[in-house]
Amino acid sequence: MDARRQLGDFLQTRRARLRPEDVGVATYGERRRVPGLRREELALLAGVSASYYSRLEQGQAFNASPEVLDALARALRLDDAERLHLRELATGTRRRGAGRPAPERVAPATRQLIATLGDVPVLVLGRRGDVLAWNTPGHALYAGHLAVDGPDTPRQRPNMARLVFLDAHTRDLYADWAAKARAVVATLRMVSGRHPDDPLLAALLGELTVKSPEFAAMWADHRVKAGGDAVYEMRHPLVGAMRVTQQSLRTADDQSVVIATTEPGSPSHAAMTLLVHGAVTGRASAARAPRRDAPSQR
Repeated sequence: MDARRQLGDFLQTRRARLRPEDVGVATYGERRRVPGLRREELALLAGVSASYYSRLEQGQAFNASPEVLDALARALRLDDAERLHLRELATGTRRRGAGRPAPERVAPATRQLIATLGDVPVLVLGRRGDVLAWNTPGHALYAGHLAVDGPDTPRQRPNMARLVFLDAHTRDLYADWAAKARAVVATLRMVSGRHPDDPLLAALLGELTVKSPEFAAMWADHRVKAGGDAVYEMRHPLVGAMRVTQQSLRTADDQSVVIATTEPGSPSHAAMTLLVHGAVTGRASAARAPRRDAPSQR
């Protein structure tokens, strides 16, 4: 991924969404050939030269100071997540390429957290959306059609972005699939700003762009998301409809612990309880069953 190009594209898309009347720029009724503000108008609002701002958008400048970035953020009316993304993109333009990243692992403290949560569905996602770990309820909720030991082998780990865009089961799981898809893309966009030199992330983005026109269109929007909570209507094939709150906790290793909960006493809670009970008891029964290839006891 080219960090300078990412920075330029992000500035251009944020500029294009601002109308002159939104920021008090007089147009005097003339026809405008491009949507949003012109480069020189945005530069004037930010207090920088038009030529310098043009170089930023064209990927020809990579030394924007924190003061300039703050001025651009104010002029573009960026929210907190977008401000952070802008700073990370600018930092990325000054970094040199890194080697192949080491495989991601789940820290002991994170595994303790999973164990403490008991029967609450939990996923641990790596920075690229790879499923690094899940408990039995988490597997049952999100990917019961996949092997439960999938996360244990790095090369076979499920990837949440691939599941959302390329897996029919996951697409059907979300009543508002587009909302979930946009959230996944926005998270990946944020990650790409923090890790512009990650070749595995670049390969994932390239694969999704080629295989999913929907991903390509959403990626071009440059929407960003810093994590947090989200509520989704889920349609599970085993227990039916559920309204599920997904809370994401970011760890020091740039991983996300995704916790799924339902409102106590609600029909969704009853459905989730049924799903979790079936998954846990089924796993326990499978563990107790003798292996077919085990030697018989005399």
